[in-house]
Amino acid sequence: MPRTREENERIRQAAKENIRTSAMEMFIERGYHDASIDDVAKQAGVSKGLMYNYYKGKEELLAEMVQFRIDEISRVMEAASALDSPADQLKHIVEGALDNVKKRPQVYRFYLHLQTQPEQDKVLSKYSQMLNEAMAKQFKVQCGMFAGLGAADEQLRSLYFSSTLHGAMLMISTYPDGYPVDEIKEQIIKQFCT
Repeated sequence: MPRTREENERIRQAAKENIRTSAMEMFIERGYHDASIDDVAKQAGVSKGLMYNYYKGKEELLAEMVQFRIDEISRVMEAASALDSPADQLKHIVEGALDNVKKRPQVYRFYLHLQTQPEQDKVLSKYSQMLNEAMAKQFKVQCGMFAGLGAADEQLRSLYFSSTLHGAMLMISTYPDGYPVDEIKEQIIKQFCT
């Protein structure tokens, strides 16, 4: 019995997810420029030909990974925005961000590293800019949440919140086994979400 269109699409998406995950592992291990398509294909357990069936090359793969990350951040912000109170919205952001980094510390470090690439690296700086622009859009949404809480200067409060949150995220990714995530989460929520 032939597969349905839906089954084929599910298989295709699962294969692409496997390739993206393997690419992430290789980019973390070797760096973007030093990881080859052969490395990614081998890590994914697929042929190089199948890789090229889904992606024209390493940069297209990176582009999809970055877009996936941007979409992931957007979904968190949309879910937060759908909550009734600004305090609950910010709490959702804190919990989502810290729990995500706790589960995948190396992935957070990869995207943080990508966001800080020098402009001389034409390939990576393009994706760094994409991530930074997406974060700037989310920052505006976050400012609205602080305005809803009655912050005297919602931009300054939002910057302080982001700095605190990203500092905690960096610490979790650096010390994944010993960092008191739940205690820090509680402190950030207490400080910013009331």
